[in-house]
Amino acid sequence: MSDELAHALDELVASGRFATRAEAVRAAIEGLLDAERRREIGLRIVEGYAAIPQTDAEVAAATQAAIASIEEERW
Repeated sequence: MSDELAHALDELVASGRFATRAEAVRAAIEGLLDAERRREIGLRIVEGYAAIPQTDAEVAAATQAAIASIEEERW
């Protein structure tokens, strides 16, 4: 770990954001793993739509449902 990175980590601990360096590193790893999991899910969704694209009727129905939902909103 570079001195700059270690210093930034120490600043996070000193600010009270994390109790220890280990807690900060754990949170960073959890964030990275969550981002990777979400990326993988996104890729699978894209692959699914590429394999079985939506029909024009499905897109129109989804659009109408979204419009109806927005119109029901109490702005």
